[in-house]
Amino acid sequence: MSKTNRKSKPEIVLPPITVMEDEARRLNALASSSAVLFPRVAHFLAQEMERASVVADNSDLRGVVRMGSQVRYCDDKTGEVRDVVLVYPHEADITLKRVSVLTPVGAALIGLSVGQAIEFQTPGHNKRSLRVLGVSD
Repeated sequence: MSKTNRKSKPEIVLPPITVMEDEARRLNALASSSAVLFPRVAHFLAQEMERASVVADNSDLRGVVRMGSQVRYCDDKTGEVRDVVLVYPHEADITLKRVSVLTPVGAALIGLSVGQAIEFQTPGHNKRSLRVLGVSD
């Protein structure tokens, strides 16, 4: 019998993330309701909410990306730095740098803290890594 030597893919280690109860509830509902139209990103967002530490709504989450946060992040591959506001889909407007949480970048950023990085897959099946440089409410 011949043995197949399969190379195992290195598992991506995801950073811990934190979200408030109300946001977790709303984002879970958004992921569920968007699963048919946007299956990949809805699944990614649902996975992020599943692994998130959920805290009380009155918690002090300074330095953590939340809905409505202004976020400065760096693309680890290109070095490009961007400033965006993370919003719900109906508020998104790329000309105003308002990025929907129902995009790969938005779903990747939610719950991260300053200094954390996350690697994720783009719709084109490329890997992308973002690092949070700053967060303000």
